[in-house]
Amino acid sequence: MSFGQVFQEIDQQEWVEIPEGWLQGRTIFGGLTTAMMLHKATQMIHDPQKRLLSTSVVFVGPVQEKPVKVTVEILRQGKSVTNIEARIWQDDAVQGILLASFGSDRESVVNMDQTRTAPQYDSPESLVKLPYHPLMPQCYQNYDLIWAEGKYPCTAAEKPDFGGWFRYAESKFEAGPLSMPEFIAMLDIWPAGIFPILKKPAPGSSISWYVTLLEPIQADRRDWFKYKVFTDHSAHGYSTEYAHIWDHNDRLVAICRQTVAIFT
Repeated sequence: MSFGQVFQEIDQQEWVEIPEGWLQGRTIFGGLTTAMMLHKATQMIHDPQKRLLSTSVVFVGPVQEKPVKVTVEILRQGKSVTNIEARIWQDDAVQGILLASFGSDRESVVNMDQTRTAPQYDSPESLVKLPYHPLMPQCYQNYDLIWAEGKYPCTAAEKPDFGGWFRYAESKFEAGPLSMPEFIAMLDIWPAGIFPILKKPAPGSSISWYVTLLEPIQADRRDWFKYKVFTDHSAHGYSTEYAHIWDHNDRLVAICRQTVAIFT
C-alpha cells in the first residue's frame, strides 16, 4: 500500500489499516504515523497561501500493525497562521499527538541568514548504500540511506553523529512529486546521533520530535537529500540532538530536534 492509498483511506473512512513493511521494533515507524496525522491536518487548511511552518510530535505509545483512527482539531485560525492538533488512536487510547502550524508569507524588514551551508559529500553514485538486512527494522527497506561521514550505529565509535544522503527506495516507490507528509516521514528514518558510540545494538525510542520547515519542498521521490546530525547532550538514559536537511540543490530546507530514550 502506497502513501497515496493510506492518505485516501484517511480522507474516506474513520479507521485506517496500517500497511505492511513499516515496523520499527515494537511499534510502527514514527515517520509513517507522523505523516498520517500531518496529512489529516493538512486537509483542514483551505488557504493555498498557507504552508507548513513547523510541526512537533509526541510519541505517546507504540502503534501496532492494526487499524488506527486519526482525529484533528483546529486550535486557532488567524489571518496569517493556523494551528492544528492531530491525534492517532488505537485500542481506545491516544498513541501520538501532532501540533502543526501553517502560515502565509509576510513582508518583514528582518532578513537574516546564519544557517549552515551544505556539507560537501561525494555523489551518491560513488558511495555505498546501507544494505538492508532482515535483522534490521522493516521500515529501512523503504528508504535508500548512504553514510557519507561518521560511523554506523553500534560500532563503538569514539564520536557520535554522522551525515549522508537519503531518499525513498527506488525499488519500492514510483517517481513523482514528493508531498509534504511524505517528506516529513522521510526525515525520521535516520537513527539517533548517539548510536555510533554504542558497542552493541540497543533499543531506542523517540519521545518528542520537532521539525521547522524553512522552504517549500519542491522535489521528486527519487531526489536525494543531505542529512547531518549533531548530539547536544546524552546522559541519564536520554539524548537530545538536532539535524539539518538540504535538498538536491543544497538549499537548507528543514531543521529537526528530538529527544530520544536510550535503553542501555
